[in-house]
Amino acid sequence: MSGKGIRIEGLKKRYGEGDTAVDALKGVDMQVAPGEVVGLIGPSGSGKSTLLKCLGAVIDPTAGRMMLGDEVIFDDGWKVRDLRALRRDKIGFVFQAPYLIPFLDVTDNVALLPMLAGVANGESRRKALGLLTALDVQHRARAMPSQLSGGEQQRVAIARGLVNRPPVILADEPTAPLDSERAMAVIRILNDMARKFETAIIVVTHDEKIIPTFKRIYHIRDGVTHEEAGEGRGFD
Repeated sequence: MSGKGIRIEGLKKRYGEGDTAVDALKGVDMQVAPGEVVGLIGPSGSGKSTLLKCLGAVIDPTAGRMMLGDEVIFDDGWKVRDLRALRRDKIGFVFQAPYLIPFLDVTDNVALLPMLAGVANGESRRKALGLLTALDVQHRARAMPSQLSGGEQQRVAIARGLVNRPPVILADEPTAPLDSERAMAVIRILNDMARKFETAIIVVTHDEKIIPTFKRIYHIRDGVTHEEAGEGRGFD
C-alpha cells in the first residue's frame, strides 16, 4: 500500500477508568487498499461510531497502530503533530446528512476545504468544478444547497470529501436518507471515485440495499472486527 490506503492493527478504545471503564474497541484489525470500497457493519453499540471517530482523528484511541500508506499516524499515541491538518488533507468525510453550508453555493461548498489549506481561490474553484463535473452536478454549480434534491446534495458532499484528494474517505451511513435508486447511484459514485483517485473508502452502513455491492465486509461485534468476503455485485 505504498503512499495510500489504510492499515489498522490492534486498535483499542477505553472510556472511563476503574470499575466503570468500558472497552468500546478491544483490538480492531483492518486493512483497506487504494481504490477499494469496504463495508463496515454491525449492531448499535458494537463500536462502529467509535472506530470511525478514531480513524478520523476525532477521538484518541487507547492503544494500537494506524497507518496511512507508509506513514504511521498512531502508535500507542499520535505521531502527527497537527491533527486538524491530518483531517483536512488526508481524511475525507461523507455523512448521512450532507451538512452543506447553506449560505455558500455548490462550488464554494466544495472549494472551501482547499481554500482553507492555502490553495488560491481560483484553483480551488477549478478543482471543485472538476469534481462536480465528474459527479454530473456541474449544472448546479451556482445553485444554493436549498435548491438541490437530496441526491444532488449527497453528490456535492462526496465532491467536498474528495476535493483535497485524501488517501482515505470515511462514509458514515451515506445512503440512509435515500431511496433504492439514489442509494445505488451514490455507491456507484463512491466505487468510481475510489478507482479514479486510488482512494481507500470505508462505508459504515445498516442499509441492506447496498451491502451486496461490497467485495469485502468487516463485521464489528463487541468491539472486535471479523472480515468476510462480500458479494461485490454490480460495479466491475
